[in-house]
Amino acid sequence: MTDDPLPAEYLTPLAALVDEVLAGVGYEMAAATDAIDDAVPGYGGLFDPGTSSDELRRALEGLLASGLTRPPVSEPTSDAFVLYVDGSSRGNPGPAGAGAVITDVEENELARLGRPVGSRTGNNTAEYVALQLGLSELLARYEPRRLEVRIDSMTVIRDIWGGEDPLEPGVEAYSEAVAAALASIPEHHYTHLADSDPNPADALATVGADIAAFGPG
Repeated sequence: MTDDPLPAEYLTPLAALVDEVLAGVGYEMAAATDAIDDAVPGYGGLFDPGTSSDELRRALEGLLASGLTRPPVSEPTSDAFVLYVDGSSRGNPGPAGAGAVITDVEENELARLGRPVGSRTGNNTAEYVALQLGLSELLARYEPRRLEVRIDSMTVIRDIWGGEDPLEPGVEAYSEAVAAALASIPEHHYTHLADSDPNPADALATVGADIAAFGPG
């Protein structure tokens, strides 16, 4: 994979802190949400309207200072995997999130990943980030030899598998990171998901967009 840093989309300080916590637990959305909810005093939580920005900021800073650990990696049944990815942007551009779900070929879920992308980011960028997120964590956890990527973005498909130039300015670094990740997997292909097809990554991308919409904090 490329060592070049990926571009940083703008996030408010509060959303950026949540993203740091997510990174500390391997972008496992449920693990991060549970840890944050446990750290917030009283009956509030990450998305509880009763939680003030100051309470959330103190909880996030405390978690980061205490040190975070990744949840145990689920054992795969083989070296073949399925990766669902999805990006979400409200307003396009607007608050955007990325989601990815790693399963084995029997559809047993191994990881549910999500993160905020940016507070004013387009949908295409969110789709690239979702694919990069899923591939990065897949390669960090496993040694895949076969991979099916299930994705609904024809823009990303035409770029990554079709050889066309990216249509949206600023996504070239993501495109290169994705290509480098896929190059390390001997066999890979995509399946295009229609709007009516179920995609478990969709809900995670939506939560990521919710986080990207947080105020300054």
